[in-house]
Amino acid sequence: MGGDAERERWELRPGVGVGPLHFGMSPAEVARALSVPGPQVQVGGPYAQEDFQDGVKAFYDVGELACVALDAVTGPQVFLSGFPLAGSDPEQGQQFLLAHAAEHGNCLLYTSDDSLSLADLGVLLRSQQVGAARLTRPLFVKEEWLDSECFRDRLPLEGASG
Repeated sequence: MGGDAERERWELRPGVGVGPLHFGMSPAEVARALSVPGPQVQVGGPYAQEDFQDGVKAFYDVGELACVALDAVTGPQVFLSGFPLAGSDPEQGQQFLLAHAAEHGNCLLYTSDDSLSLADLGVLLRSQQVGAARLTRPLFVKEEWLDSECFRDRLPLEGASG
């Protein structure tokens, strides 16, 4: 995926998932939903991670999809109230989330790396280094992971702003 004109657009479905991916899917179901034979890379750790083409990373809890991370540049674009969550200026992204929470009464949450989340929507906005710039990189997380301090502190940190 190149520029925004070519970038696939996914819909956020709070509590359900994002784009064609639904929380609770198995790795095989995720691959089918993405229309690929399987991930490009599988990573171990406190949760299973699969990296797919086009900037999509899937994270699993006991074999079920629990988190989706989108690359700031190559991943699909997701809009929240017209704001592009992927590839935006991180300061503007944080200001947008704060304003959105104030207007809509969302539950704000800061994670251990100072990323900001709208916990009730399952949206966590991280930043990613892209060349000389930092851009927003959204994660879409099942509610149980944001509600639990144990899971929240182990959320995928690669690409985090720290």
